[in-house]
Amino acid sequence: MTTEQTFLFALFGSVFILLIWGKIRYDLVAFGALVIAVVAGFVTADEAFSGFGHPAVVIIALVLIVSRGLINSGAVELISDVVLSSNRPLPLHIGIMSVIGAALSAIINNVAALALLMSLDLEAAEKAKRAAALSLMPLSFATILGGMITLIGTPPNIVIAQYRERVLGESFGMFDFAPVGLCVAFAGIVFVALIGWRLIPNRDRPGSIHGAEDTDLFVAEAQVPEESKSIGSSVRDLYPLAGEHDITVLGLVRRGRRLPGFSRYEEIRTGDHLVLEGDPKSIEAFLGVAQLDFAGKDKHETGLISPSLKLMEVIVPEGARIEGRSSNSLKLLSRHGVTLLGVSRQGKRFRERVRKLTVQSGDMLLLLGPEDHLTEITNWLGVLPLAEKQHSVIQRKKATLAIGLFLGAIALSVAGLVYLPVALAGCVIAFAALGIVSGREVYESVEWKVIVLLASLIPLGIALENSGGTKLIAELIVAQTAGWPHWAILTVLIVVTMTLSDFLNNVATALIAAPIGLDVANAIGASPDPFLMGVAVAASCAFLTPIGHKNNTIIMGPGGYRFGDYWRMGLPLEILVVAISVPAILFFWPL
Repeated sequence: MTTEQTFLFALFGSVFILLIWGKIRYDLVAFGALVIAVVAGFVTADEAFSGFGHPAVVIIALVLIVSRGLINSGAVELISDVVLSSNRPLPLHIGIMSVIGAALSAIINNVAALALLMSLDLEAAEKAKRAAALSLMPLSFATILGGMITLIGTPPNIVIAQYRERVLGESFGMFDFAPVGLCVAFAGIVFVALIGWRLIPNRDRPGSIHGAEDTDLFVAEAQVPEESKSIGSSVRDLYPLAGEHDITVLGLVRRGRRLPGFSRYEEIRTGDHLVLEGDPKSIEAFLGVAQLDFAGKDKHETGLISPSLKLMEVIVPEGARIEGRSSNSLKLLSRHGVTLLGVSRQGKRFRERVRKLTVQSGDMLLLLGPEDHLTEITNWLGVLPLAEKQHSVIQRKKATLAIGLFLGAIALSVAGLVYLPVALAGCVIAFAALGIVSGREVYESVEWKVIVLLASLIPLGIALENSGGTKLIAELIVAQTAGWPHWAILTVLIVVTMTLSDFLNNVATALIAAPIGLDVANAIGASPDPFLMGVAVAASCAFLTPIGHKNNTIIMGPGGYRFGDYWRMGLPLEILVVAISVPAILFFWPL
């Protein structure tokens, strides 16, 4: 080996060890390695930060923002009625959730798809009084499998496509991954739904979407708009729907007056206000299904370019400006653009209207308004925002528009009319201009640690390839498999890549394995495409550990999993992926 190869192999070896060790953030490890390579002279100063402008990095960042916009608009909330059922057999529940998770992962980032569906799965587990662990891991694995179907579903596909464009002059298209990805995803979903979940240890830990700190229930008001499907129904007719969302309907307000009792048999009319009790997320979800609005929302800007609204939970300390006063007396909505939506006072129910209720110290308040207004009003009121107690208000009227903009961007890219990063950038600009995502959310949506990791490893990977290091590894694989059929060599490459992905970030694995796959193909005189496709599949399929893929890490706490639980279902699934992917690749991408 040359001095350059020895240095780069040692550097990558150190990076791998530190990433597996996990005590130092992976973005700092990668960025530190890049700086060392630049100082040592093996990466030029001009190339040092070229990764931050690489198309793969830009696409990943834009996909994350688009995913947030689709969630904010309610475009992916439409599945909840199909998903949630406490009476459905567990295999059927897992199968339905897995199919939906895989489908969502194909069009939005698979991490965003899991984040959306996880709360629904936990809620279903809580209603069915079963351990969430039995369904969370299958859901996580299904979202990973679904991401392989399209170019934008998972970062390794983006990395492989951009690498192919750099070395062969043409990128993989949006749906070039679909034939193989669909075969693998279908087989994987059938496995996790029928067999895989039975291999997970059941420690009788019931699912719960509310911790001890989330038990406070708010008394809130919801307004009945003109287009609501609840008009003409009785209050009692809403009880089954309210029960499904853990909401209690306490009564009805008409023309500013609370009607007697619970108003069970009272017909709901336009302009009425329903008095509800529940936690903020349940209230928001119930309003969406029942086609109700937050009280006071009509006085906020509600047009296409209106800012996105937030729900914030705050606690009232002694001496706060609002203590002993009501929302009406402080004119919160008319002067400050913020609505007092609900009040929680140790489980007490109120006869007074929420906006007329005299607030006491120790009360928890649920405020609704634009994010910048909420920040200002909490300081002015002297209340204390609760950490991690902000909830996005879904803009359901913009769902069709958001879907149309996203599909339009994808169609322009697939047709070859607009470069994919430019098409996605246009979609992001439209989302921001229409208020589907706020300026703050544009930046908050991006997983900056992943961006730094990828941008740092790209120039290091190019340096290793240019030094002949990846070719050296490829020659070693070819030498050890001399005389083997090409499909067997492809299988070895997939197994090696998949093993790396179980312990390294999947983006890092794809960056390192892609040039090795190309060099192996060139060494045996085969087409590079099946080997690049094999790397894409293997880099995405990390099922043995909680550190191989971010989705596996996300479910570890809520599911109560231990490190050793993942291989029980993950190992047979990885064997199945290899068994399905190799013949599928050879069929759709001949050697």
